[in-house]
Amino acid sequence: MKRYKVAVVIEKDEDGYFAFSPELQGCYTQGDNYVEVLEYIKDVIRLHLEDRIEGNEDIVKIESISLTSLEVKRYE
Repeated sequence: MKRYKVAVVIEKDEDGYFAFSPELQGCYTQGDNYVEVLEYIKDVIRLHLEDRIEGNEDIVKIESISLTSLEVKRYE
């Protein structure tokens, strides 16, 4: 079994949780809680990787990913 490491961003809003992988286009899902959305995104990524492997497509390996939050002022 080969293992792949991919970045996942999980956002929480009033409707629940949203997860996506910025390096794998089309890999996104939502859930009611953190644990649920984490399991869902794992399944989505696994299926995406299986499709790419079966199609002999390259899987890009990301060396480093940085995530931060910014506060932006709005001038009135």
